[in-house]
Order: sequence, then structure tokens, then C-alpha cells
Amino acid sequence: MSELEQPHAVDESSSQAPDAEPFTTRAARGVRDFVDQIANSSPARLAVIVFVIVDLGFALLLWLPVAAKHGQDTDFVDAVFTATSAVTVTGLTTVSTAAQWSVFGQVVILVAIQVGGLGTLTLTSILALAIGRKLGLKSKLITQEALNIGRLGEVGSLLQIIVITSISIEAALAAVLSIGFLAEGEPLGTALWHGVFYAISSFNNAGFTPHTDGLVPYDHAGPTAWLILLPVCIGVVVGSLGFPVILVLRQVGFRFNRWNLNAKLTVVTTSILLVLAWLLFTLVEWSNPATLGGMSTPERLFQGFFASVMMRSGGFNLVDMPDTSQVTLLLSDAMMFAGGGSASTAGGIKVTTLAVVFLAILAEARGDQSVIAFFRTIPDSVLRIAISVIMMGASVVLLGSAVMVALTHLPLDHVLFEVISAYATCGLSTGVSAASPDAGKIVLSVIMLVGRIGTNTVATALALRSRRRLYSYPEERPIIG
Repeated sequence: MSELEQPHAVDESSSQAPDAEPFTTRAARGVRDFVDQIANSSPARLAVIVFVIVDLGFALLLWLPVAAKHGQDTDFVDAVFTATSAVTVTGLTTVSTAAQWSVFGQVVILVAIQVGGLGTLTLTSILALAIGRKLGLKSKLITQEALNIGRLGEVGSLLQIIVITSISIEAALAAVLSIGFLAEGEPLGTALWHGVFYAISSFNNAGFTPHTDGLVPYDHAGPTAWLILLPVCIGVVVGSLGFPVILVLRQVGFRFNRWNLNAKLTVVTTSILLVLAWLLFTLVEWSNPATLGGMSTPERLFQGFFASVMMRSGGFNLVDMPDTSQVTLLLSDAMMFAGGGSASTAGGIKVTTLAVVFLAILAEARGDQSVIAFFRTIPDSVLRIAISVIMMGASVVLLGSAVMVALTHLPLDHVLFEVISAYATCGLSTGVSAASPDAGKIVLSVIMLVGRIGTNTVATALALRSRRRLYSYPEERPIIG
């Protein structure tokens, strides 16, 4: 028999090595490979994967018996919905936060709100810095894009500033709110807990409340109302501006001429929408006996101001939204869809998106060749992204509303309100979430996830997909309008 025809000896030890390998080692290798695949994913895919993993983790914690109050059972779908609402800082609920969840469950919700407010990818970078690891190039690029940081080398230091600023703002709000709850007669421990809860919930625009009736019991005349309701409004407004704007204010203060274009557009548009919603809500609901009709003039004005702050992103309410008029529901739909600032704890299409499209319309009406704001020219690529974000957001709302109407058979105006609230991560509700079947709750959960990660992720993906062509096609103008 030739050498080539001779059978080779089989090394039994090498052939049995994979089977003899301990299960824990193989499991660890599998987990490591999975983590490596996630880390090497595109930023858009990474955002989705991380959000889903974090969401399911908090859902499992809320599903534990210890998370519910004694004698309460938690349906898994309700746990998933609540976790999603907390991680996406929305505030929609299918069960009462005060009646369903124990202290442990409320702490889990509060941690989920904080994680969702900072952003899971941003928080991952912060944790890496906290344990002494250096940020990789991909982590820096993702964080730079999310927070609109100019220089790549500033990412690490600015992340630390974000953490310090967030904690400082929340601590200041918690101190004032705790004093307010103490003045309302609550015990010291309870007042401190409620102060911390509302501080984190308001700054992150979450809308969760540890009280059965929310903030409604504190809607009365007296100094305590100013120590509870006004700080909540301030927390919501500051949180909705976004970390890029907060960083600008921290660096240059209130010198408007030294702000960058993003800060100017965000603050100006936010102020206009705030005043406009305040006037319209107060005017429309002035004589409505179910909302503002039986109040004094100062109370009506404050109620209108509170509603104008909350209807874009805050999610807290002093009046029941089903009791408001159809005009108010439509106004709220528009304000929720607009949302807050980019890279903020608020949702929606973002106020800068709305501002860019409005400026483009104004430029077209004037016959200008370029879109200009505060002596700066806005690139055409930004306008294309803004239009894409609006159209994709409207498509999600349209599809979600159609599915929810088919599942719940509830009135379209209430369903549309709930879907926009979910997409815009606002949290105001007409009761559709609690009345929905399990399939409807899952649909709303998906819409909340899309609303929280979709707009920024899609905008970033569109910006990164730009490419230069070495040739151009002939121009031809279709008929528009």
C-alpha cells in the first residue's frame, strides 16, 4: 500500500477536545462572540440592539414578584409595556404606578428612566470611563454624533460634564420638591423619596408619578403649589432643551450672540411653541366646565402654562385629556409631534427639524436661493434629512393608528392621540393604553421604541450615507403643487 493510500492515524485527543471543553468555557466564548458582533455593528443597529436588551432586562425585573405590591400579580405584557415606557422616558402606563408597584418596582422604574434619559449608548461610554477604560474610536464617533460635539477629543470630558450637570440639576430639583412635599404634610422619608422621583421623572421628561392621582392633589392655591408644580415645569423645560444646548449654556452662559445655531434654533422655537400652546390651550378651554371653566383667572392662566409645558414632552397633567375639547386634542397632537430639542430627553421630530422646514418654506416664499437662519446658511442636506424625518414620523403615526383602531375599535381621535404620545414619548393619555388588548400594548411598546431611537438614528444614518458622484444627470423639474 502506498504512503498516500495508508490511513492516517486519528488523534483522538484532538477530535474530542471540543466535546471535552467545559460548558462554561463554550458559553463564555459564545457570549463574547455575541458581544463582539454587537460592538462591530453599525451605530443604528447597535442602538436598536442595546435598547431592546436594556428594555427586556428591566421588564424581567418588573416581572419579579418582589416588584409588585403584596397581593398584586404582574402580567408579563404589562411589565414589558412599563419597562419600555420607562426606558423610552414616555410615561404611558397600563397599570397604576402607585397601586401596582412596590418600592423595589418603583426604584427599577426610576433607574430605567435615568438610563433612558441619558441614552443607553451614552451611558455605556460613561460607564467605560468610570471603570478606567478608554473610549474606542467608534464609541467616540457615536457619542460625538449623538451629542453634536465639535471635536472628537472632547468626547470624554464632555460626557463627564453631562453626568455632573444632570445630577446637579436633578439634585436641585429634588431639594426644592422635597421641601414642597414636606410643606404638604408628608413625612420626611416620603417627602424625600417623592422629591427624588419627581426630579428624575421631570428632568428626563418621563411623566411617571408615584401618586395615585399624580400631581392633581397639589393643584391648589398657596406657596406649596409653587414648590411642586413650578419645579416640575422647570425640570421638563430644561430636560427638553437637550444636552448640546445645556453644554452651550454651561460654557458661554446666556450670551445669545455666542450660541451656536443649534442652540439658537432650539431655544427660540421652544419658546415660540411654549407661548403659542399656552395661549391656545387657555383660550380654547377657558369656558370648559370639565377643565378650566370653574377656576379663577390666575388658576386658568397657570393651568394653561402647565399644559403647554407638558403637552410637548413632559407627560404630567392636571386635567384629564378626555375631558378636553377636540380642538385641544388636535393642538396637543401637533405639539407632541413637534417634541423637544435634539439629543434631549424629549421625543417627537424635534424642534430644530420643524424650524428648518419652516425656514425653508419662508425662503421659498421670499424667493431666496438658500435657507438662512441667524446669519448662517443651512445646507441642503440638512433640509433633506428634516423632510425625511417628518415623513417617516408621520408614516409611523399613520400605520400605528390604523393598527390600533383595528385592535381596539376605539374612537380615532383618542387612538391618534395615544399613538402620537407614544411616538413622541410624551406620556399624555386618553386611556387607550390601559384599555388595549395585549396585542395593542405590544404595538404601542414598539412605537415608543421607534420614537425614542428612530428619529435620531435614521437622521444619523441618512447623514452618514451621503456620497459624492463623479457625474451628474440632466436636470428636469416636475410639476409641484
